[in-house]
Amino acid sequence: MDKFTQLLPFVRDLFDDEASANKATKIVAGILKSRSPRLSEIAREMNGKEAANYKAIQRFLEGTNIHEVLLRLYREEAPFVIGDPTEMPRPQAKKTDYVGILSDGETKGYWLMLLATPYHGRAIPCGFVSYSSKTIKREATSRNQHHCAAFAQVKELLGEKPLVLDREFSYLELLQNLVIEDVNFVIRLKVGPNFCDGEGKPVTLSVSEGETRILNKVFYKGKVFVNVIGVWKKGFSSPMWVMTNLDAEAALAIYLQRMKIEEAFRDLKSLLNFHKLMNKHRTLMEKMVALILIAYTISLILGETLRNQLFPEGSRKHNIYSGPFIFLKLKPDLLPPILSISRAEFSHIVCPVRTNV
Repeated sequence: MDKFTQLLPFVRDLFDDEASANKATKIVAGILKSRSPRLSEIAREMNGKEAANYKAIQRFLEGTNIHEVLLRLYREEAPFVIGDPTEMPRPQAKKTDYVGILSDGETKGYWLMLLATPYHGRAIPCGFVSYSSKTIKREATSRNQHHCAAFAQVKELLGEKPLVLDREFSYLELLQNLVIEDVNFVIRLKVGPNFCDGEGKPVTLSVSEGETRILNKVFYKGKVFVNVIGVWKKGFSSPMWVMTNLDAEAALAIYLQRMKIEEAFRDLKSLLNFHKLMNKHRTLMEKMVALILIAYTISLILGETLRNQLFPEGSRKHNIYSGPFIFLKLKPDLLPPILSISRAEFSHIVCPVRTNV
């Protein structure tokens, strides 16, 4: 049986009415079949006439709050939430109003700031925001405001769970906002002369190879009290520093557990051609982002179940193949036991979080 015809039970968990679930299932199947974010290619893989399918996708996106649907993929049992930005180059988009200039100062493109929770060595996305140099200038906003807007999407769900962020987020304005909002954080540092003790004396971040150093209650740029821990593992060219408002050793343990969200982006780009996402209008682009992330997550859950069934734990193939790769590339048979396990796992993720969609 065609594996793409068996997606309805998964998509149904995300929508409150059967009609929306049926429409979304056809589009999700089209995304996974075409392995493309382009509406024309998705429409071509859906049953029926391509032109009618294209219009059906547009109507569905216009009438659905896909951001709220995506938020249902927040995993309540996850120990932390990951935040990470990625560049989306669009060198040919000369007249698209949400495309600006990327960090190299030359390439046209925009940024996606993704929120996700760890899952089996990958990450399940649950929220995001988009921004660019052009939208920041037009909206009189800042990178920090866009980051905070993304965090606000899951703030009520976070509770005591920390946000785990990489070096792009080690800047003062964001840190102050996290403190004001009472959000726990674990942030890898860009090392520099940014710290002082309670008396205002500079604190140097230094650690010897093979050692760990902890600095409690130091001022970051003289504004925010944080705990800092540095570790230089043997064989690495430089140490790693993490700052937090939690216990320093606990924060380091959390950071070391961080499932690299870059792996999720790698799958999205290599398997679903996520990097080719381009829509004329920003609203439509963001809705397509959310829908693609939903399709990716379903392929991840199915693929992880298949991996456990097909390859013995500890084997080379078990370790190198991601769930989405197995589902999309290896052409596996979705036998009833696999579907049942995957369905239960997906339902467990989705059902605790209900919104009005």
